[in-house]
Amino acid sequence: MSCPTAPNIVFVMTDQHRAGFTAGEGFPLDTMPFLDSLAQDGTRLRRAYTTAPACVPARTSLLTGRWPSTHRVRQNSNTTPEQVTRGDDLLDVLGAAGYQRFYAGKTHMYRGSKEDFDAFSGPYGHESGPDETTEQRAFSKWLKSIDHGPTKEPTPFPVELQYAHRIVSDAIEQIDARDESKPFFSWVSMPEPHNPYQAPEPYFSLFGEDEVPDRECGPEAAEEKGGAYKWLRDLVEEKRPGYDQLWRRYRATYCGMLRLIDDQLRRLVEQLKERNLWENTLLVFLSDHGDYVGDYGLQRKGAGMPEALARVPMVVHGCGVKSRDNKRDFVSLADLLPTVCEAVGRPIPLGVQGRSLWQLLTGAEYPAAEFADIVVERGYGGLPYPDDARPELHFPYEGTRYDELNTVTQSGTSRALRHDHYKLYSHVDGTGELYDLDTDPMELTNRWDDPELRKVRAELLERLQRWSLRLTDDLPKGKYDPKLPQHNWHRT
Repeated sequence: MSCPTAPNIVFVMTDQHRAGFTAGEGFPLDTMPFLDSLAQDGTRLRRAYTTAPACVPARTSLLTGRWPSTHRVRQNSNTTPEQVTRGDDLLDVLGAAGYQRFYAGKTHMYRGSKEDFDAFSGPYGHESGPDETTEQRAFSKWLKSIDHGPTKEPTPFPVELQYAHRIVSDAIEQIDARDESKPFFSWVSMPEPHNPYQAPEPYFSLFGEDEVPDRECGPEAAEEKGGAYKWLRDLVEEKRPGYDQLWRRYRATYCGMLRLIDDQLRRLVEQLKERNLWENTLLVFLSDHGDYVGDYGLQRKGAGMPEALARVPMVVHGCGVKSRDNKRDFVSLADLLPTVCEAVGRPIPLGVQGRSLWQLLTGAEYPAAEFADIVVERGYGGLPYPDDARPELHFPYEGTRYDELNTVTQSGTSRALRHDHYKLYSHVDGTGELYDLDTDPMELTNRWDDPELRKVRAELLERLQRWSLRLTDDLPKGKYDPKLPQHNWHRT
Protein backbone atom coordinates (compact mmCIF):
# COMPACT_ATOMS: atom_id res chain seq x y z
CA MET A 1 0.00 0.00 0.00
CA SER A 2 1.61 3.28 -1.11
CA CYS A 3 1.45 6.40 1.04
CA PRO A 4 0.04 9.74 -0.08
CA THR A 5 1.69 13.02 0.88
CA ALA A 6 -0.71 13.42 3.79
CA PRO A 7 -2.11 10.03 4.85
CA ASN A 8 -4.96 9.75 7.28
CA ILE A 9 -3.56 8.54 10.60
CA VAL A 10 -5.38 6.38 13.15
CA PHE A 11 -4.00 5.50 16.58
CA VAL A 12 -5.86 2.67 18.31
CA MET A 13 -4.59 2.66 21.88
CA THR A 14 -5.41 0.22 24.66
CA ASP A 15 -4.64 0.56 28.35
CA GLN A 16 -2.71 -1.94 30.46
CA HIS A 17 -2.41 -4.37 27.55
CA ARG A 18 0.30 -6.97 27.97
CA ALA A 19 2.36 -7.78 24.89
CA GLY A 20 2.66 -11.36 23.68
CA PHE A 21 -0.92 -12.42 24.39
CA THR A 22 -1.90 -13.23 20.80
CA ALA A 23 -1.49 -16.35 18.68
CA GLY A 24 0.65 -14.36 16.25
CA GLU A 25 3.24 -13.97 19.01
CA GLY A 26 3.04 -17.60 20.08
CA PHE A 27 0.36 -17.38 22.77
CA PRO A 28 -1.65 -20.63 23.02
CA LEU A 29 -5.03 -18.86 22.68
CA ASP A 30 -6.21 -16.98 19.60
CA THR A 31 -7.20 -13.81 21.43
CA MET A 32 -6.79 -11.18 18.68
CA PRO A 33 -6.98 -12.76 15.22
CA PHE A 34 -7.76 -9.50 13.43
CA LEU A 35 -4.82 -7.64 14.98
CA ASP A 36 -2.61 -10.58 14.00
CA SER A 37 -3.86 -10.27 10.40
CA LEU A 38 -2.93 -6.58 10.37
CA ALA A 39 0.48 -7.48 11.74
CA GLN A 40 0.99 -9.98 8.91
CA ASP A 41 0.29 -7.28 6.31
CA GLY A 42 2.21 -4.57 8.19
CA THR A 43 5.02 -4.42 10.73
CA ARG A 44 4.83 -5.98 14.17
CA LEU A 45 7.42 -4.52 16.54
CA ARG A 46 8.04 -7.27 19.06
CA ARG A 47 10.55 -5.24 21.04
CA ALA A 48 8.37 -2.18 21.66
CA TYR A 49 8.56 -0.66 25.14
CA THR A 50 6.78 1.97 27.18
CA THR A 51 8.80 4.85 28.61
CA ALA A 52 7.32 4.12 32.05
CA PRO A 53 4.74 1.52 33.18
CA ALA A 54 2.20 4.12 34.29
CA CYS A 55 -0.62 5.73 32.30
CA VAL A 56 0.01 9.48 32.49
CA PRO A 57 3.82 9.40 32.19
CA ALA A 58 3.61 7.03 29.20
CA ARG A 59 0.90 9.01 27.41
CA THR A 60 2.80 12.24 27.99
CA SER A 61 5.84 10.58 26.38
CA LEU A 62 3.73 9.59 23.39
CA LEU A 63 2.60 13.19 22.94
CA THR A 64 5.99 14.82 23.52
CA GLY A 65 8.52 12.23 22.33
CA ARG A 66 10.32 12.69 25.66
CA TRP A 67 11.04 10.40 28.62
CA PRO A 68 9.40 11.08 32.02
CA SER A 69 12.65 12.25 33.63
CA THR A 70 12.66 15.02 31.00
CA HIS A 71 9.00 16.01 30.67
CA ARG A 72 8.72 15.53 34.48
CA VAL A 73 5.35 13.85 34.53
CA ARG A 74 6.54 10.93 36.62
CA GLN A 75 3.34 9.81 38.33
CA ASN A 76 -0.36 9.64 37.53
CA SER A 77 -1.22 12.52 39.88
CA ASN A 78 0.79 14.95 37.71
CA THR A 79 -0.45 16.02 34.31
CA THR A 80 1.43 19.05 32.98
CA PRO A 81 4.82 18.48 31.35
CA GLU A 82 7.70 20.93 31.67
CA GLN A 83 9.33 22.76 28.77
CA VAL A 84 6.81 21.66 26.15
CA THR A 85 5.26 24.64 24.42
CA ARG A 86 2.44 24.87 21.94
CA GLY A 87 3.64 23.68 18.57
CA ASP A 88 5.94 21.02 19.98
CA ASP A 89 3.77 18.00 20.64
CA LEU A 90 2.01 15.44 18.47
CA LEU A 91 -1.30 17.30 18.21
CA ASP A 92 0.31 20.59 17.25
CA VAL A 93 2.62 19.00 14.69
CA LEU A 94 -0.41 17.45 13.00
CA GLY A 95 -2.41 20.66 13.30
CA ALA A 96 0.40 22.59 11.59
CA ALA A 97 0.38 19.95 8.83
CA GLY A 98 -3.30 20.68 8.14
CA TYR A 99 -4.82 17.67 9.91
CA GLN A 100 -8.23 17.51 11.52
CA ARG A 101 -7.72 15.98 14.97
CA PHE A 102 -10.33 13.66 16.46
CA TYR A 103 -10.36 11.96 19.85
CA ALA A 104 -12.63 9.31 21.31
CA GLY A 105 -12.06 7.50 24.59
CA LYS A 106 -9.94 7.61 27.70
CA THR A 107 -7.58 10.59 27.97
CA HIS A 108 -5.53 10.56 31.24
CA MET A 109 -3.07 13.10 29.80
CA TYR A 110 -2.54 16.85 29.57
CA ARG A 111 -4.17 17.16 26.13
CA GLY A 112 -7.46 15.65 27.18
CA SER A 113 -10.34 18.06 26.57
CA LYS A 114 -12.53 19.18 23.69
CA GLU A 115 -10.46 22.37 23.34
CA ASP A 116 -7.51 20.25 22.20
CA PHE A 117 -9.29 18.57 19.28
CA ASP A 118 -11.52 19.39 16.34
CA ALA A 119 -13.91 16.69 17.54
CA PHE A 120 -13.85 15.11 20.98
CA SER A 121 -15.84 12.31 22.59
CA GLY A 122 -15.23 11.60 26.24
CA PRO A 123 -13.66 11.53 28.56
CA TYR A 124 -14.15 7.85 29.24
CA GLY A 125 -12.66 6.33 32.39
CA HIS A 126 -12.50 2.79 33.68
CA GLU A 127 -15.80 3.10 35.51
CA SER A 128 -17.49 6.03 33.80
CA GLY A 129 -18.15 7.58 30.44
CA PRO A 130 -20.16 10.40 28.92
CA ASP A 131 -23.26 8.52 30.04
CA GLU A 132 -26.38 9.92 28.46
CA THR A 133 -28.92 7.09 28.62
CA THR A 134 -30.38 5.22 31.57
CA GLU A 135 -28.67 2.01 30.42
CA GLN A 136 -25.28 3.71 30.11
CA ARG A 137 -25.56 5.13 33.60
CA ALA A 138 -26.59 1.74 34.95
CA PHE A 139 -23.58 0.09 33.32
CA SER A 140 -21.16 2.57 34.84
CA LYS A 141 -22.80 2.16 38.23
CA TRP A 142 -22.37 -1.61 37.93
CA LEU A 143 -18.70 -1.21 36.98
CA LYS A 144 -18.10 0.77 40.18
CA SER A 145 -19.89 -1.88 42.22
CA ILE A 146 -17.52 -4.72 41.23
CA ASP A 147 -14.53 -2.90 42.78
CA HIS A 148 -12.29 -3.49 39.73
CA GLY A 149 -13.10 -7.20 39.52
CA PRO A 150 -12.44 -9.80 38.36
CA THR A 151 -16.06 -10.87 38.16
CA LYS A 152 -17.06 -14.50 38.53
CA GLU A 153 -20.02 -14.15 36.17
CA PRO A 154 -20.56 -12.56 32.75
CA THR A 155 -21.29 -8.85 32.63
CA PRO A 156 -25.10 -8.42 32.74
CA PHE A 157 -25.07 -5.74 30.02
CA PRO A 158 -24.80 -6.10 26.23
CA VAL A 159 -21.64 -5.53 24.19
CA GLU A 160 -23.06 -2.27 22.85
CA LEU A 161 -22.68 -0.69 26.31
CA GLN A 162 -19.03 -1.64 26.64
CA TYR A 163 -16.80 1.40 26.39
CA ALA A 164 -14.74 -0.09 23.57
CA HIS A 165 -17.86 -0.45 21.41
CA ARG A 166 -19.12 3.03 22.25
CA ILE A 167 -15.71 4.62 21.61
CA VAL A 168 -15.39 3.04 18.18
CA SER A 169 -18.92 4.21 17.36
CA ASP A 170 -17.94 7.73 18.44
CA ALA A 171 -14.78 7.60 16.30
CA ILE A 172 -16.77 6.49 13.23
CA GLU A 173 -19.21 9.37 13.72
CA GLN A 174 -16.32 11.86 13.92
CA ILE A 175 -14.75 10.51 10.73
CA ASP A 176 -18.10 10.62 8.93
CA ALA A 177 -18.51 14.30 9.87
CA ARG A 178 -15.00 15.26 8.71
CA ASP A 179 -14.03 17.93 6.20
CA GLU A 180 -13.20 15.73 3.22
CA SER A 181 -10.77 18.31 1.84
CA LYS A 182 -8.35 17.71 4.75
CA PRO A 183 -6.57 14.63 6.12
CA PHE A 184 -7.55 13.48 9.59
CA PHE A 185 -5.88 12.07 12.69
CA SER A 186 -8.17 9.85 14.77
CA TRP A 187 -7.03 8.79 18.24
CA VAL A 188 -9.19 5.90 19.46
CA SER A 189 -8.32 5.28 23.12
CA MET A 190 -9.90 2.28 24.82
CA PRO A 191 -9.82 1.98 28.64
CA GLU A 192 -9.67 -1.83 28.36
CA PRO A 193 -8.19 -4.37 29.11
CA HIS A 194 -7.36 -2.33 32.22
CA ASN A 195 -9.29 -3.32 35.32
CA PRO A 196 -12.15 -3.70 36.20
CA TYR A 197 -11.83 -7.13 34.62
CA GLN A 198 -15.24 -7.93 33.18
CA ALA A 199 -16.71 -9.13 29.92
CA PRO A 200 -20.19 -9.90 28.59
CA GLU A 201 -21.05 -13.02 26.69
CA PRO A 202 -19.83 -14.40 24.37
CA TYR A 203 -16.46 -13.05 25.51
CA PHE A 204 -16.67 -14.14 29.15
CA SER A 205 -16.94 -17.82 28.19
CA LEU A 206 -14.79 -17.67 25.05
CA PHE A 207 -11.66 -18.84 26.86
CA GLY A 208 -12.22 -21.26 29.73
CA GLU A 209 -10.28 -21.16 32.97
CA ASP A 210 -8.96 -24.63 32.15
CA GLU A 211 -7.71 -23.38 28.75
CA VAL A 212 -5.56 -20.46 29.85
CA PRO A 213 -1.87 -21.29 30.00
CA ASP A 214 -0.20 -21.65 33.35
CA ARG A 215 1.42 -18.51 34.63
CA GLU A 216 5.19 -18.25 34.71
CA CYS A 217 5.35 -17.67 38.46
CA GLY A 218 3.04 -17.08 41.41
CA PRO A 219 3.08 -15.30 44.80
CA GLU A 220 6.30 -17.05 45.79
CA ALA A 221 8.09 -14.95 43.17
CA ALA A 222 6.93 -11.69 44.77
CA GLU A 223 8.20 -12.97 48.12
CA GLU A 224 11.51 -13.91 46.55
CA LYS A 225 11.98 -10.57 44.78
CA GLY A 226 11.03 -8.62 47.89
CA GLY A 227 10.88 -4.82 47.96
CA ALA A 228 7.86 -3.28 46.25
CA TYR A 229 6.80 -6.68 44.86
CA LYS A 230 6.40 -8.16 48.34
CA TRP A 231 4.90 -4.96 49.75
CA LEU A 232 2.22 -4.81 47.04
CA ARG A 233 1.49 -8.52 47.25
CA ASP A 234 1.11 -8.31 51.04
CA LEU A 235 -1.06 -5.20 50.83
CA VAL A 236 -3.55 -6.68 48.38
CA GLU A 237 -3.71 -9.98 50.26
CA GLU A 238 -4.44 -8.00 53.42
CA LYS A 239 -7.20 -6.07 51.69
CA ARG A 240 -8.63 -8.94 49.63
CA PRO A 241 -7.72 -12.24 51.32
CA GLY A 242 -7.46 -15.09 48.83
CA TYR A 243 -7.77 -12.82 45.80
CA ASP A 244 -5.00 -14.70 43.99
CA GLN A 245 -7.13 -17.84 43.93
CA LEU A 246 -9.05 -16.18 41.10
CA TRP A 247 -5.99 -15.85 38.87
CA ARG A 248 -7.30 -18.30 36.26
CA ARG A 249 -10.66 -16.52 36.09
CA TYR A 250 -8.84 -13.20 35.88
CA ARG A 251 -6.61 -14.42 33.07
CA ALA A 252 -9.53 -15.97 31.15
CA THR A 253 -11.54 -12.74 31.42
CA TYR A 254 -8.51 -10.71 30.35
CA CYS A 255 -8.23 -12.84 27.20
CA GLY A 256 -11.94 -12.37 26.54
CA MET A 257 -11.52 -8.61 26.85
CA LEU A 258 -8.74 -8.78 24.25
CA ARG A 259 -11.10 -10.50 21.79
CA LEU A 260 -13.76 -7.85 22.47
CA ILE A 261 -11.18 -5.14 21.65
CA ASP A 262 -10.14 -7.07 18.54
CA ASP A 263 -13.71 -7.22 17.28
CA GLN A 264 -14.06 -3.46 17.75
CA LEU A 265 -10.77 -2.88 15.93
CA ARG A 266 -12.14 -5.00 13.08
CA ARG A 267 -15.38 -2.96 13.06
CA LEU A 268 -13.40 0.28 12.83
CA VAL A 269 -11.28 -0.95 9.92
CA GLU A 270 -14.32 -2.33 8.08
CA GLN A 271 -15.95 1.09 8.34
CA LEU A 272 -12.81 2.76 6.96
CA LYS A 273 -12.85 0.32 4.06
CA GLU A 274 -16.55 0.93 3.42
CA ARG A 275 -15.85 4.67 3.18
CA ASN A 276 -12.88 4.12 0.81
CA LEU A 277 -10.47 5.53 3.40
CA TRP A 278 -8.45 2.43 4.25
CA GLU A 279 -6.00 2.62 1.33
CA ASN A 280 -4.91 6.11 2.46
CA THR A 281 -4.71 5.36 6.18
CA LEU A 282 -1.70 4.72 8.38
CA LEU A 283 -2.85 2.74 11.43
CA VAL A 284 -0.85 2.30 14.63
CA PHE A 285 -2.05 -0.14 17.29
CA LEU A 286 -0.34 0.24 20.65
CA SER A 287 -0.75 0.32 24.42
CA ASP A 288 0.62 2.54 27.18
CA HIS A 289 1.98 -0.31 29.36
CA GLY A 290 1.36 -3.92 30.34
CA ASP A 291 -0.24 -5.98 33.09
CA TYR A 292 0.99 -8.78 35.36
CA VAL A 293 -2.06 -10.91 34.39
CA GLY A 294 -1.52 -13.04 37.51
CA ASP A 295 2.26 -13.44 37.35
CA TYR A 296 4.05 -12.84 40.67
CA GLY A 297 0.65 -13.33 42.31
CA LEU A 298 -0.19 -9.78 41.20
CA GLN A 299 -2.80 -8.07 39.09
CA ARG A 300 -2.59 -4.75 37.29
CA LYS A 301 0.85 -3.07 37.63
CA GLY A 302 2.87 -1.13 40.24
CA ALA A 303 6.02 -2.91 41.37
CA GLY A 304 9.12 -2.88 39.20
CA MET A 305 9.51 -2.89 35.43
CA PRO A 306 9.31 -6.57 34.45
CA GLU A 307 8.71 -7.41 30.81
CA ALA A 308 5.03 -8.00 31.63
CA LEU A 309 4.70 -4.28 32.34
CA ALA A 310 7.44 -2.69 30.23
CA ARG A 311 6.90 -4.34 26.84
CA VAL A 312 3.85 -3.20 24.86
CA PRO A 313 2.07 -4.39 21.71
CA MET A 314 2.83 -2.25 18.65
CA VAL A 315 1.63 -2.92 15.11
CA VAL A 316 1.88 -0.44 12.22
CA HIS A 317 -0.07 -0.94 9.00
CA GLY A 318 -0.61 0.84 5.67
CA CYS A 319 0.84 3.68 3.61
CA GLY A 320 4.14 2.23 2.55
CA VAL A 321 4.73 0.13 5.68
CA LYS A 322 6.40 -3.14 4.75
CA SER A 323 5.24 -6.58 5.82
CA ARG A 324 7.75 -7.51 8.50
CA ASP A 325 7.85 -9.31 11.82
CA ASN A 326 10.53 -7.22 13.51
CA LYS A 327 12.11 -9.21 16.34
CA ARG A 328 15.38 -7.28 16.46
CA ASP A 329 14.91 -3.54 16.96
CA PHE A 330 14.17 -1.97 20.34
CA VAL A 331 11.63 0.84 19.97
CA SER A 332 9.64 3.05 22.33
CA LEU A 333 6.38 4.96 22.64
CA ALA A 334 8.55 8.10 22.48
CA ASP A 335 9.54 7.16 18.93
CA LEU A 336 6.06 7.70 17.51
CA LEU A 337 6.11 11.52 17.44
CA PRO A 338 9.27 11.75 15.29
CA THR A 339 7.94 8.92 13.12
CA VAL A 340 4.71 10.81 12.47
CA CYS A 341 6.73 13.96 11.76
CA GLU A 342 8.59 12.21 8.95
CA ALA A 343 5.44 10.49 7.65
CA VAL A 344 3.71 13.87 7.17
CA GLY A 345 6.80 15.86 6.16
CA ARG A 346 7.19 18.03 9.26
CA PRO A 347 10.44 18.76 11.14
CA ILE A 348 11.04 16.96 14.42
CA PRO A 349 10.68 19.58 17.20
CA LEU A 350 13.69 20.50 19.30
CA GLY A 351 13.68 18.60 22.59
CA VAL A 352 12.20 15.40 21.16
CA GLN A 353 14.26 12.41 22.31
CA GLY A 354 12.56 9.61 20.41
CA ARG A 355 13.86 8.32 17.09
CA SER A 356 12.03 8.18 13.81
CA LEU A 357 10.96 4.66 12.83
CA TRP A 358 9.83 5.69 9.35
CA GLN A 359 12.81 4.19 7.51
CA LEU A 360 12.55 1.03 9.60
CA LEU A 361 8.85 0.72 8.71
CA THR A 362 9.09 1.52 5.00
CA GLY A 363 12.08 -0.63 4.10
CA ALA A 364 14.72 2.10 3.75
CA GLU A 365 18.21 1.64 5.15
CA TYR A 366 18.78 2.47 8.81
CA PRO A 367 21.58 1.81 11.31
CA ALA A 368 20.94 -1.27 13.45
CA ALA A 369 23.03 0.30 16.23
CA GLU A 370 20.43 3.04 16.67
CA PHE A 371 17.84 0.51 17.78
CA ALA A 372 20.12 -1.92 19.63
CA ASP A 373 18.87 -0.93 23.08
CA ILE A 374 16.13 0.98 24.89
CA VAL A 375 15.50 2.51 28.31
CA VAL A 376 12.43 2.38 30.59
CA GLU A 377 11.99 4.56 33.68
CA ARG A 378 10.14 4.20 36.98
CA GLY A 379 9.62 6.35 40.04
CA TYR A 380 9.14 9.97 41.03
CA GLY A 381 12.16 10.64 43.25
CA GLY A 382 13.39 9.99 46.77
CA LEU A 383 14.45 6.53 47.91
CA PRO A 384 12.76 3.12 47.82
CA TYR A 385 10.71 2.15 50.86
CA PRO A 386 11.47 -1.11 52.69
CA ASP A 387 8.99 -3.92 52.15
CA ASP A 388 7.56 -3.54 55.69
CA ALA A 389 6.84 0.20 55.30
CA ARG A 390 3.46 1.63 56.38
CA PRO A 391 3.51 5.29 55.29
CA GLU A 392 0.34 7.28 54.81
CA LEU A 393 -1.17 6.55 51.40
CA HIS A 394 -3.74 8.32 49.25
CA PHE A 395 -6.18 5.53 50.15
CA PRO A 396 -6.86 3.87 53.52
CA TYR A 397 -5.20 0.64 54.63
CA GLU A 398 -8.65 -0.50 55.74
CA GLY A 399 -11.18 -1.77 53.21
CA THR A 400 -10.79 -3.35 49.77
CA ARG A 401 -9.90 -0.28 47.71
CA TYR A 402 -6.30 0.20 46.64
CA ASP A 403 -4.16 1.85 43.97
CA GLU A 404 -1.12 -0.09 42.86
CA LEU A 405 0.61 3.16 41.81
CA ASN A 406 1.19 4.68 45.20
CA THR A 407 3.67 6.23 47.63
CA VAL A 408 5.58 2.99 48.20
CA THR A 409 5.65 1.33 44.77
CA GLN A 410 6.65 4.55 42.99
CA SER A 411 9.11 6.08 45.47
CA GLY A 412 12.71 6.22 44.26
CA THR A 413 14.07 6.38 40.73
CA SER A 414 15.13 3.48 38.52
CA ARG A 415 16.14 2.97 34.92
CA ALA A 416 16.11 -0.33 33.07
CA LEU A 417 18.03 -0.98 29.87
CA ARG A 418 17.25 -3.73 27.37
CA HIS A 419 19.94 -4.96 24.98
CA ASP A 420 20.20 -8.31 23.23
CA HIS A 421 18.77 -10.88 25.67
CA TYR A 422 19.86 -8.97 28.77
CA LYS A 423 18.15 -6.51 31.06
CA LEU A 424 19.94 -4.24 33.48
CA TYR A 425 18.48 -2.07 36.24
CA SER A 426 20.17 0.84 37.97
CA HIS A 427 18.53 2.20 41.12
CA VAL A 428 18.98 5.53 42.89
CA ASP A 429 20.16 3.84 46.09
CA GLY A 430 23.22 2.43 44.31
CA THR A 431 21.92 -1.10 43.86
CA GLY A 432 21.48 -2.87 40.54
CA GLU A 433 19.97 -5.90 38.86
CA LEU A 434 21.03 -7.94 35.84
CA TYR A 435 19.04 -10.70 34.17
CA ASP A 436 19.51 -13.04 31.23
CA LEU A 437 15.98 -13.10 29.83
CA ASP A 438 16.68 -16.13 27.65
CA THR A 439 17.05 -18.30 30.74
CA ASP A 440 15.19 -16.14 33.28
CA PRO A 441 12.29 -14.32 31.57
CA MET A 442 10.56 -13.46 34.86
CA GLU A 443 13.71 -11.83 36.29
CA LEU A 444 13.99 -14.01 39.39
CA THR A 445 17.78 -14.59 39.54
CA ASN A 446 19.72 -11.35 39.90
CA ARG A 447 23.18 -11.80 38.35
CA TRP A 448 24.48 -8.31 39.08
CA ASP A 449 27.41 -9.72 41.08
CA ASP A 450 27.95 -12.81 38.89
CA PRO A 451 31.62 -12.79 37.77
CA GLU A 452 30.66 -14.58 34.55
CA LEU A 453 28.63 -11.53 33.50
CA ARG A 454 31.07 -8.85 34.64
CA LYS A 455 31.88 -7.82 31.06
CA VAL A 456 28.20 -7.87 30.11
CA ARG A 457 27.36 -5.63 33.06
CA ALA A 458 30.10 -3.17 32.09
CA GLU A 459 28.84 -2.96 28.50
CA LEU A 460 25.24 -2.46 29.60
CA LEU A 461 26.24 0.26 32.07
CA GLU A 462 28.09 2.01 29.25
CA ARG A 463 24.98 1.83 27.09
CA LEU A 464 22.86 3.15 29.96
CA GLN A 465 25.27 6.05 30.39
CA ARG A 466 24.87 6.95 26.71
CA TRP A 467 21.11 6.96 27.19
CA SER A 468 21.46 9.13 30.30
CA LEU A 469 23.32 11.70 28.21
CA ARG A 470 20.74 11.41 25.44
CA LEU A 471 17.90 12.06 27.89
CA THR A 472 19.41 15.34 29.08
CA ASP A 473 16.85 18.07 28.40
CA ASP A 474 17.56 20.28 25.36
CA LEU A 475 14.93 22.86 26.35
CA PRO A 476 14.55 25.77 26.69
CA LYS A 477 16.44 26.76 23.57
CA GLY A 478 19.09 29.44 23.99
CA LYS A 479 21.05 31.48 21.46
CA TYR A 480 23.27 28.61 20.37
CA ASP A 481 22.06 26.12 17.78
CA PRO A 482 22.96 22.46 18.30
CA LYS A 483 23.77 20.17 15.40
CA LEU A 484 20.58 18.16 15.08
CA PRO A 485 20.86 14.52 13.97
CA GLN A 486 18.94 13.36 10.91
CA HIS A 487 15.85 11.34 11.89
CA ASN A 488 16.90 11.96 15.53
CA TRP A 489 19.36 9.08 15.19
CA HIS A 490 22.46 9.34 17.36
CA ARG A 491 24.14 6.17 16.11
CA THR A 492 25.23 5.36 12.58
